[in-house]
Amino acid sequence: MGSSLFSEVIKSACFETLQVLDIPNTGDNYIAIDLSESNTDLNDIDLTSSENFSVYINNYLKNYKAQVAYGGYLEIRNIYKRSSHFNENTETERNIHLGLDLWCDAGTKVLAVFAGTVHSFNNNTNYGDYGPTIILKHQIDEDVFYTLYGHLSLESLHDLEVGLTIEQGQRIGSLGTSNVNGDYPPHLHFQVIKDIESFWGDYPGVCSQENLAFYKTNCPDPNILLGLNQ
Repeated sequence: MGSSLFSEVIKSACFETLQVLDIPNTGDNYIAIDLSESNTDLNDIDLTSSENFSVYINNYLKNYKAQVAYGGYLEIRNIYKRSSHFNENTETERNIHLGLDLWCDAGTKVLAVFAGTVHSFNNNTNYGDYGPTIILKHQIDEDVFYTLYGHLSLESLHDLEVGLTIEQGQRIGSLGTSNVNGDYPPHLHFQVIKDIESFWGDYPGVCSQENLAFYKTNCPDPNILLGLNQ
């Protein structure tokens, strides 16, 4: 499937409202957030501390009277400097975020955006990694693609099996706390993937500038599906 066709397939699903969290978007309870290197407010926060980072996220939500803060697709972020996981075996820094993050309370239910099957799942335990992760496989007509759900609770991986049928809107898990989700404030990393390659229970959610062209094509903006800026 070519990149342009893949984009059209993804967009074709947007005739209906799609949800990835069990928090309906009322128009004022979701607020965009900037966690890029250009946000100078982050310069005064010790982002190596999930506790301090959580205070920032919670205050942001409180100030805007919102339940969910979202954003991050193709953001260049400094937070990944805290973990060697993002810069092992590479000569260039991996700091460009490839998914959509949705920051909200631990325990929030996570929903499948499309019907499909369980492709793979894993607890990615590196510091700064996804923690518990589920990847679903989807097919629209002849076109196959994948969605990734990262930073889940450990319970989300219970009773899963490869090939398990998942209905659209079905609960597939819940958000994990910082002690299991890679040491972040509770949030969902949601990513759309055209070619999963040989990955299993994992897929890069952050890339370097030199690899951006490939990943931007292989992982289009998930907000095409959720329409949160509309």
